[in-house]
Amino acid sequence: MSAVFLDTVGLLALWDQADQWHAAAEAAFRQVQARRAAIVATTFILLECGNMAARRTYRPDVCDLRRLLEQRNEVVAPTAQDWTEAWQAYERGDCGQAGIVDHVSFSVMRRLGLTEAFTNDRHFQAAGFRTLF
Repeated sequence: MSAVFLDTVGLLALWDQADQWHAAAEAAFRQVQARRAAIVATTFILLECGNMAARRTYRPDVCDLRRLLEQRNEVVAPTAQDWTEAWQAYERGDCGQAGIVDHVSFSVMRRLGLTEAFTNDRHFQAAGFRTLF
């Protein structure tokens, strides 16, 4: 079974009850848990989440997720190759002009053979990945 990649968009929707995608994110995350799928995130995703949650009530959730993923060795640090590939794709405007952190995510996902992302970000679909909500 392949792991599910955690994206910032999905995590924020899960944690923020006022988010328009909260219910869909919650249902998708329950399905991931029911499948007992492994979950992974990059250090960049955790940094993005930490920035977004700095002044939010779900700030502790970001810290809890980081600790959990680190304990399970499910935090992935992008490699120099991931970095280079991401910047090349970003410069070309690949995947609907996705942001640089998304391009790093795509590179990491390809390297790890991941096909599913916990997100509804259309850029992941443009890059050829399956989004879970």
